[in-house]
Amino acid sequence: MNGLLVLDKPSGITSHDVVAIVRRATGEKSIGHLGTLDPMATGVLPLLLGKYTRLAQFFGQADKHYTGHIRFGFATDSFDADGTPVGEALPLRQTLEELQTLSQKFRGELDQVPPIFSAKKINGVAAHKLARAGAEVAVKPARITIHNFELTSLEGDTASFVMSVSAGGYVRSVAHELGQLASCGAHLSTLRRTRAGAFSLEHAITIDQLKTASMAELEALLPHPRTLLPEMPSVTVDDQMAGRLRNGMQVNLPDFSQAPLIKVFTTPTDLLAIARRIAGTLMQPIVVLG
Repeated sequence: MNGLLVLDKPSGITSHDVVAIVRRATGEKSIGHLGTLDPMATGVLPLLLGKYTRLAQFFGQADKHYTGHIRFGFATDSFDADGTPVGEALPLRQTLEELQTLSQKFRGELDQVPPIFSAKKINGVAAHKLARAGAEVAVKPARITIHNFELTSLEGDTASFVMSVSAGGYVRSVAHELGQLASCGAHLSTLRRTRAGAFSLEHAITIDQLKTASMAELEALLPHPRTLLPEMPSVTVDDQMAGRLRNGMQVNLPDFSQAPLIKVFTTPTDLLAIARRIAGTLMQPIVVLG
């Protein structure tokens, strides 16, 4: 099966677990997810299947949108509810309005330190594996952009929020640092990804739907190939042109958009390649799918 499948990930399983479930349901071995969701988190998890896994490089910088809750009063070692409490437990003394003022620090471009219990790679090894092995984990700050972060309500010690953040941003780190500013500690208690790039919850199917659907029903649920990577125009080529592209040759294609990258199809639904514009309508294939 070739295409992109959007799943609504349930809580309590890893993104790797989801990949294993999709492999069993589809029989497709080549599967990769776009943007890890922690076990506690739920929501939009896009997965590339089959030859479409070669397109992963073009999805890497998509913004993510979330809703969730931050619990104040104590921090955890993982910055979320799955972690072990650390430090002294202290009562929250700020009002919602005061917390909203503190939260303004977390908007725009900033350097963020990822949690040590994360998938961030250190010399090729995931930070969480080093941390669980008792090794000292020196994670480096990463430059991210938080487009929007709003605390929308406060009930007891728990605040609701919405956030949109660039690729590589950790909501857990924001919760942890906001707790430090509030002088009482905090951690992420729930998280739901509502959108990843162009894909939202309305495009997603559940694990139960995946397991009960036939192959034909699953294929019908995949987004149309021409809707993927919407920033790239689509062109259709004949057999002769397709053969040249398969051999890595530059070709003139009928696209005048001036977009740097384009999608090349052989039929309305069969994606052949991603090509880079050299000059005018002269294109060079950079990824060939078949």
